[in-house]
Parts: sequence; structure tokens; C-alpha cells
Amino acid sequence: MTKQKPWLLMCPPDYYGIEYEINPWMSRSRGSDNARAARQWNSLYDTLAGLDARISLLEPQPGLPDLVFTANAGMVFRNLFISSRFRHDVRARESPYYERWFAAAGFQVRLLSNRLFFEGAGDALFCGATLFGGYRIRSDVFSHQEIARLVGCETLPVELVDTRFYHLDTCFCPIELGAAIWFPGAFDSYGQQVIRQNVADLIDVSPDEALRFACNAVVVGRTVVTPAGCQRLRRELESRHFEVRELELDEFLKAGGSAKCLTLRIDGEEAAAWRATGEQAA
Repeated sequence: MTKQKPWLLMCPPDYYGIEYEINPWMSRSRGSDNARAARQWNSLYDTLAGLDARISLLEPQPGLPDLVFTANAGMVFRNLFISSRFRHDVRARESPYYERWFAAAGFQVRLLSNRLFFEGAGDALFCGATLFGGYRIRSDVFSHQEIARLVGCETLPVELVDTRFYHLDTCFCPIELGAAIWFPGAFDSYGQQVIRQNVADLIDVSPDEALRFACNAVVVGRTVVTPAGCQRLRRELESRHFEVRELELDEFLKAGGSAKCLTLRIDGEEAAAWRATGEQAA
């Protein structure tokens, strides 16, 4: 079987900026450097393209500065796109653009119950056949029960307790079947126990590297694209025979995002069982 190229959705940062404050990282008074953000985004795009990824682009929209963070669009499972229902109105305006894009790409678009908040791949990550669902800060715990019914797989909700790590993908990153990067301090004690019992190989990220968003990495095969300045994590990954690409992405950290937040894997994460078996999303 010919290996398929990884397929990612990204959105250029034409209108990116800090226009509101909905997490502890955002400060309108500090703002962002648009030219620097564009350079950093282009560097990520070029790096992923150089890893032979297929990259589709969503058209940026004025007034939607966080549209650049495509990981929050929704969750993709095979040919199903489960659209996010954002907790904050300023981001809820993004959903129609994502839904139209996926419908045009041939995906079946589904919405969750109106009463449930769910923020996509930011809070829903596969490691093997198990889907881990972050909840409390942005997504509701019951949203993951509805997700489980839609995709028919085991789903384990884990509670996030540190508002700096408001999405699961800021503190947990599956890298292959049975292995993940994580920052234990972002979870309550029960969530830590659930992850330890269900992921055989865990790489603990130090607090200082966690605050650089070391866990917000993009995995393409045996290459992990991380924010710059995470040398301890780099050594751990290289000891497991991964190649590491470090990129400066601090302009996006100002909004509470990094490499993973800037991408949505359309064909399944590297650590997803259905991706590993060669099944494709569309």
C-alpha cells in the first residue's frame, strides 16, 4: 500500500492579532507583531510542506483573528467533521467558515447539541484506539459522551485545572501509538491517573518548557515540530528516534497557541489507530 501524504488545514495569519482577551496569555495592551507573525507562520508552513505534507488553506477573514488556529475548527474522524461549538462568542463566528470548507471538501458535517460546548481537536486527541477529551475550561465533559456516540470509540474525558493550559493540545500530544508528550500539572489527579493507565510511554515536559507550549507540537511520521527552546524535550524525543524541528512561534503564544494550534490534521493524527491502518478521511 502506498503511504498517503499527511493532510493538514491551515489559515494564513492575514488578520491575526490580539483583539480580545479570552485566556491568560492574551493581552491587548501587548498586542502582536504582524510581520513577525507572518514570518513565523510561513516558516511552519514551509517546514510542514518540506515534510511532504499536503496543506490546504482556509481563506482568512477580517474580524476573525483566531481563525488562524485551525485546530479548533472541529474534530475529523474518517469522512466525518464534527464542528466546534465555541464557549466564547468572539470565536463562535469562525464556525460557518470551517463548516463550509469541510462540506465543500466532501465531508459529512455534524453539529453537537446546542447545550454543549466543544472546541474541536484542541480538546479531542486520539492515542491509539482511545480518544482523550479535555474538559472544564473550554469544552464540556458531556460533549465527549456525544462525540463517543458519533464515532463509536472509547473516549476518556480528562479534566484540565490550570487555565494557562485551557485546551488539551496545550498539555498533551500523542506522538505514536501508545506514546505521548504531556505536562501532568495541567490535569487533576484523576486525569493524571487515567492518562498514566492508558498511555504506556509518557514523556513528562518540565514546567518551563510546558509554558513554552512544548506539548503543542505537530507530528508528521517520525518528525516532531516543536516551539523553539525545548531542549529537554528534544533530547527525550531523539532518544526515541524522532527527528525534531524547532521553530520560533512566540507571536502565536501571545494568543495562547503554537504549532499544533495552527494546524488541523484532516486525515487523522499520527497516533490514531484508524490513521495507522491506512484508512483515510475522504
